[in-house]
Amino acid sequence: MSDTPTPRTSFLPAKSWQHFVAGGLGGMCGAIVTSPFDVVKTRLQSSLFREKSTSVGFMGGGNGGGSVVVGVPRSNGLLYNFVETGHILRDIYREESPRALFKGLGPTLVGVIPARSINFYTYGNGKHIIADYFNDGHENTYVHLTAAAIAGIVTGTATNPIWVVKTRLQLSASQHADSSGQRVLGSSWHTIKEIMKHEGIRGFYKGLSASYLGVTEGTIQWVLYERLKKITATTEGRGGVQEWLGMLGSAGTAKCVASLITYPHEVLRTRLRQPSVNGVMRYTGLMQTLRLVIAEEGARSLYGGLSAHLMRVVPNAAVMYSIYEGILRWGA
Repeated sequence: MSDTPTPRTSFLPAKSWQHFVAGGLGGMCGAIVTSPFDVVKTRLQSSLFREKSTSVGFMGGGNGGGSVVVGVPRSNGLLYNFVETGHILRDIYREESPRALFKGLGPTLVGVIPARSINFYTYGNGKHIIADYFNDGHENTYVHLTAAAIAGIVTGTATNPIWVVKTRLQLSASQHADSSGQRVLGSSWHTIKEIMKHEGIRGFYKGLSASYLGVTEGTIQWVLYERLKKITATTEGRGGVQEWLGMLGSAGTAKCVASLITYPHEVLRTRLRQPSVNGVMRYTGLMQTLRLVIAEEGARSLYGGLSAHLMRVVPNAAVMYSIYEGILRWGA
């Protein structure tokens, strides 16, 4: 018997494709369930709808006979912001139709499925590769952090054009609210053509700098999730309902904490992806957008739409990670 170690037959771990499939399915299910909150969040982040709401009045639009109410908070209380989110969902439902609550879902799914597939594939396999080649096969916080950062950069670069189209659709006027499914798809194609015509290829990468800034969110989320999952597994034991509840809690908590820490980049990214107004692009760069938003609207506006965001991403993360972990264990 030779003592020579068996050479590696592949750079990637066994069944590396499972991360790709599991991430895509998890992201798809989470996006569908929480799509209405995504629409509200995008509108609250945007200066276009903030300006519109001041012209028609909060909870107004009665005299306008069809104005979309998105509301600027009249109360500074965080609890009221959650109540306001419910009001906005109700008004979109009444003024634009139930279909409007899922506006931009097509591009969202087109973006979420590859984005989550790429992110989970890159992270899931990356942490094993980094551990095997640079840390003697042992995973730790530094391995998780490095893998998460790489996954975030790769995902953001690959999928930014899709998010630009989705944001433009969610900020579009309500004339598509009663359209058929075919027309919704057509509006996506129309948006792509308009961006290409007026802004060129560079237009599809608006907000990319803010997306790179947002890599910190994904990094914090993954590192915290790995830590919390390990703690709950240790305290609650393996198997059964308790383990899955611990996993759901870990995913939701990690996403909540990461979002609270890094949320301003979401607002900056949305502003950078806004369409031009009368041919003028108001937001042209990351630092220019940050200074302009603070100067004109105050630092609090960097947290516009936070309530809707948390109501979307926390259950989204719980659904997505539970499906991801379930598929990995099923295929083990």
